[in-house]
Amino acid sequence: MPKQQRRTFTAEFKNQMVQLYENGKSRAAIVEEYDLTASALDRWIKQSSSTGSFKEKDNRSQEENELLALRKENQRLQMEVDILKQAALIMGRK
Repeated sequence: MPKQQRRTFTAEFKNQMVQLYENGKSRAAIVEEYDLTASALDRWIKQSSSTGSFKEKDNRSQEENELLALRKENQRLQMEVDILKQAALIMGRK
């Protein structure tokens, strides 16, 4: 079974789909007519109602943002430790 290629949709298209839903068109009809997945449509509806934005960074929770910041800081600190280890090895040879 060939793998289906991931499609991308513009914010305008997503907004149109949400508007169709809000104007009374059923989820099933939208999904079938535009060949979408129900989970994608549900996500767009949720994003539109909560933040009005379809960008992932605008829809992250405070905890998700904090986790990303901590992962970034952890990576930076690990790099610093690696640099210090290399420096200690070099200094130990002299």
